[in-house]
Amino acid sequence: MKILLIAPSSGKWRHVGKSRLFNGRTFRFSMLSLLSVAAETPRDTEIEIIDEQLEEIPFDAEIDLVGITCMTALSPRAYEIADRFRARGVPVVLGGMHPTFCPDEALQHADAVVAGEAEGVWPEVVEAARNRSLSGVYRAKSPADLSTLKTPPYHLLKSGKYATQYAASATRGCPHGCSFCAVSAFYGGQQQKRPIESVVHEVSAIPSRFFIFVDDNLTADREYARELFSKLTPLKKKWVTQSTLAIADDEEFVKAAAKAGCVGVFVGLETFNQCNLGGVAKDFNQVSHYRDAIRLLHRHGIGVEAGIVFGFDGDGPEVFRKTLKLLDEAEVDVIQASIRTPLPGTHEFKAMQSRIKDRDWSHYDFHHAVFQPKRMTAEMLQAGHDWLTREFYSPWRIAKRLARWAKYPCGWSTFLFSAILNMAYLGRVRSWGIRGWDPSRQDATQPEIVQPVDVPSV
Repeated sequence: MKILLIAPSSGKWRHVGKSRLFNGRTFRFSMLSLLSVAAETPRDTEIEIIDEQLEEIPFDAEIDLVGITCMTALSPRAYEIADRFRARGVPVVLGGMHPTFCPDEALQHADAVVAGEAEGVWPEVVEAARNRSLSGVYRAKSPADLSTLKTPPYHLLKSGKYATQYAASATRGCPHGCSFCAVSAFYGGQQQKRPIESVVHEVSAIPSRFFIFVDDNLTADREYARELFSKLTPLKKKWVTQSTLAIADDEEFVKAAAKAGCVGVFVGLETFNQCNLGGVAKDFNQVSHYRDAIRLLHRHGIGVEAGIVFGFDGDGPEVFRKTLKLLDEAEVDVIQASIRTPLPGTHEFKAMQSRIKDRDWSHYDFHHAVFQPKRMTAEMLQAGHDWLTREFYSPWRIAKRLARWAKYPCGWSTFLFSAILNMAYLGRVRSWGIRGWDPSRQDATQPEIVQPVDVPSV
């Protein structure tokens, strides 16, 4: 039996791996989801993983079962792929965030849907495909037992095509209940933790000095993380992960993370407006602490990539210029600038139904304005997001940020974390032609601005 597992790509990223400058390696954060499915597949099968960002899908190959994972923005492409295989009579299974939240929609393009985690149901799916009885929604009766996870088969990925093909996880989910977060909805606001010995054993076997912890919030359980850091330290690996900025509340904890090999963290700052944070149940973030917390991380050689979101109800046309100034002052190394996007399955999606103006799932990539903001037009929101992205990744700002590391005791790994991501984002800005305009400057050099309509708060 031959199984093909596919990670679809958007049109903008398809085959970006052929670029000589960046080789497509930075922006594919992890392929661990499909590697985990492959690890659960019965051994008497032949498995191939296709990452459409880097390679062509073999639509004409002899395949017995196709599995496709997707988030909302990639669901239209996933459906196209599924339809082509099914037209040949090849059974298709869809899984991931979007099919979990929209199973009836996904079943219009697939023989079956895996809702939630694949562990516990994937072998059943494979057996049903063998018996030609595959149909409906498969959902595990209980959360996966993380103590029984198998080692990811990294050899299935195309070596040399990723910043690192090695990714590990110590936890799944996040205990916070941010209203916009699909991860919180997917895991029900719960976090599971693997036995630390299993994590350390898996990491020690990685034949690379650098890897990624793909955990949504590795440091949520402080005592668990502290013990994990202690056990990782002797391995002398380097890694990056995701966390809340609360990591910097305890300098000894930050020291332990750095000693264990942490060279960078992605933190969801979201906004510099405390009221905005309260409106989406993320007021555990304290804007007044951002600058000091980031500088503490820098002092211990840890770079910071910040998630910034525009389109909250407190955001007006002035938010973009103000945010750019505050990002500079806070010494943020890298940003992932997003437009507020109400994803299916989240509280926000239900609460914002009357404000959603665009139902094209391919636009739900955090870079399109799909709803009516409260204090500006959707056009202004889109333009401001694009303008800030271009300004933040201007060559002179990148040079200034990289030069800043001279005053901190960082090693080459930390400097490279910042340099590679900055240059990769700069490449995206240029290749995608990102420009926009500053909505706070309503003058003749910019498109005509239409006044926003009055909409209710969420």
